[in-house]
Amino acid sequence: MTDSNAPNPLSSHSVFDEWPPELRALFDGTLAIADRGFTASLCAADHAHRVRTALLSVGELLAPDARTLAFALWPASRTAQAVAATGRATLAFVFDEAFYQVHLDARRVPLNDVPLACFVGTIESGEIQRVGYARLRNGIAFELTEAQPVLARWREQLEWLKRAASAAA
Repeated sequence: MTDSNAPNPLSSHSVFDEWPPELRALFDGTLAIADRGFTASLCAADHAHRVRTALLSVGELLAPDARTLAFALWPASRTAQAVAATGRATLAFVFDEAFYQVHLDARRVPLNDVPLACFVGTIESGEIQRVGYARLRNGIAFELTEAQPVLARWREQLEWLKRAASAAA
């Protein structure tokens, strides 16, 4: 990770091309923070330059290694179609009082008998932005209304993402 700006007491900006350890742990497939309501925004521009967005949680994101992110989307969603068509996506989220943006080169990995579109992306670049005068507490957060069925579904999705990551390697 390198600091890309001159020292500034009001803000900092760092870049990375591999998951920092604390982020890789966040997306390790254990669902350790599933009860915290972590939400990330996955954005992709379609061929008409419209930005399509899907909100994802830790049960839909998996970092199988330091440069990779596997994610699952509904196949008919406009976001899935945009990622499949362009091979590009950006994941944005708040973590550890900072704003993260991760630019991905992604491709769909077809799996038999899986109802979701599984994608595997490589980090092109990531950015961490902080300001000295305020701390980001969270971005979009959710509360599960029926935790057990959702956690069971996420565990199944994470298994699919592990298969997708292995198939893409």
